[in-house]
Amino acid sequence: MATNEERLKILKMIDEGKITAEEGARLLATLSESRKVATRKPTLHGTYGGARWLKVRVTDTMTGKAKATVNLPLGLVDAGLNIASKYAPDVAFDELVEAINAGAEGKIIDVYDEEDGEHVEIFIE
Repeated sequence: MATNEERLKILKMIDEGKITAEEGARLLATLSESRKVATRKPTLHGTYGGARWLKVRVTDTMTGKAKATVNLPLGLVDAGLNIASKYAPDVAFDELVEAINAGAEGKIIDVYDEEDGEHVEIFIE
């Protein structure tokens, strides 16, 4: 949102004939939009905008049926990975975080666990 001082300057410019009313309206709209962007917080991967999700799908390789599906907002991924790392110490969670922070999208992990008969897929959307 534009400050009152900034708005008054634009209105004064209109009053003095330095800019037209249309130009003033565009300036006010641009100023308001730039304030909105400046107050948004970045997502985990460092960009601004709509919500992004980490999606995990575990499928039984014998039946093809889903065993587990988890959809987690990227904003909560750090907490989730900290918890998950305690239960799966062999997984390179730091590489997953790096991929997310780099702005990765689509399927980022695709693993077949033959011992447990599971197919694990992780997506960022």
